[in-house]
Amino acid sequence: MAQWKEITTLEEWEQVLRQSAEHPALVMKHSTRCSVSAEAWEAYQKFVSTVAPETVEYIMVKVIESRPVSNRIAEDLGVQHKSPQAILVKDGEEVWNTSHWHITVESLENALKTV
Repeated sequence: MAQWKEITTLEEWEQVLRQSAEHPALVMKHSTRCSVSAEAWEAYQKFVSTVAPETVEYIMVKVIESRPVSNRIAEDLGVQHKSPQAILVKDGEEVWNTSHWHITVESLENALKTV
């Protein structure tokens, strides 16, 4: 069964970005103060715990508590910040992203079929 991990530092983000050359990373940007984000976070957790392939790294970033990391992700990947937001990273680049109510178990599963 796959596991997710929270990152809170720029160094951790840089490591995820580098390692995406070896295996993709599915990053979830989550706001702890938003009901829409809470629903998306539940879908992400369900996906990771039930159908997610173990060949992908699963990352969560709290956008308020770890704002520098959240901002750097948007900057490094050239993806406009949204919250909640799921971003698939491969070879140091964004290859797919979605946000808000589009974050579902099905959408995450379909996104990973592309890598």
